[in-house]
Amino acid sequence: MSPMDFNCSSPKTIPVFSTFSSPFDSSPPDSTSTRKPISLWPGMYHSPVTNALWEARSKIFERLLDPPKDAPPQNDDSTTRPLLLVTAAVDKIVLKKAISVDIDLKIVGSVIWVGTSSIEIQLEVIQSTNENSDGSDSVALTANFIFVARDSKTGKAAAVNRLSPETDCEKNLFEEAEDRSKLRKKKRVGRREFDDEEVKRLEVLLAEGRIFCDMPALADRDSILLKDTRLENSLICQPQQRNIHGRIFGGFLMLRAFELAFSTAYAFAGLVPSFLEVDHVDFLMPVDVGDFLRLTSCVLYTELENPDQPLINVEVVAHVTRPEIRSSEVSNTFHFSFTVRPEAKAEKNGFKIRKVVPATEEEARRILERMDADMLTQ
Repeated sequence: MSPMDFNCSSPKTIPVFSTFSSPFDSSPPDSTSTRKPISLWPGMYHSPVTNALWEARSKIFERLLDPPKDAPPQNDDSTTRPLLLVTAAVDKIVLKKAISVDIDLKIVGSVIWVGTSSIEIQLEVIQSTNENSDGSDSVALTANFIFVARDSKTGKAAAVNRLSPETDCEKNLFEEAEDRSKLRKKKRVGRREFDDEEVKRLEVLLAEGRIFCDMPALADRDSILLKDTRLENSLICQPQQRNIHGRIFGGFLMLRAFELAFSTAYAFAGLVPSFLEVDHVDFLMPVDVGDFLRLTSCVLYTELENPDQPLINVEVVAHVTRPEIRSSEVSNTFHFSFTVRPEAKAEKNGFKIRKVVPATEEEARRILERMDADMLTQ
């Protein structure tokens, strides 16, 4: 093709659209604008069909979340304005057996405990098989989610309906959830005081860590400092990752945290880890579109008493970071448990998982508090 084919006077020129306005807008772009409209932000432009679906969805939530202005606060009267339910924590997600992609799944949920404004919901993922059609032993995964109720107008905590457990099973579930709630409240108060026995455990943990710091040549080669197991990742949160409230979806944050935790356990063990459970997740503050999110992980502790199923507990902490104001706040904390399958260890002669030891009192406290919390929820 010769250069003459690109004659600028040709009527068949390719149209060029401004990046400051939608190519489908009939009105000319504002010459004074220096910012792209929302329709052209990453992940924000949709086809006409997608736009129609989003508009229909928005109208549904507007009806649900926009009660009459004179509606009273939430109570037992059905005329009161509705509540907003926000995920506060995930207490346990336990994978009991492998889930097959070619077998139908059934998810069953029930409220097992309520506080003043908190609700704990237990979920079971059931995978039925031909050999076990009654479903008694077909639970493949269990999970416990904690939600908090907020007034849709003021955003403050709102009371929820009471729960009356009747059967022995329901009462046991209620009492166990009550204990977990009390533990969460203790954690929110701040650093708790250790009793004499806990102080001794703390000193034992710190003693081995001091050898690594002060006399590394004499340190136990079957142990490793917690700080030497760390990995880190970061991302900018995008609009396509938001939920119906405009915040970043908690499931997306859990996915990114799990990927980093899996990588941390992989690098630590030297073999592909096998996922056991999500021990606990705290949603401490919302994450917004455009936030700079930093994820840091470490192996918090290991349990080696069972050689066939050694336990690797990984902690991931998410920080919303704002360099322009030199601010970094914890938005989420995640705890995952992994193991290494016996057949994988058998292929690697001399395989051994190290014990993790803290170098500081703050690290030692985190280890003990997580161990005690895991023991309480077993």
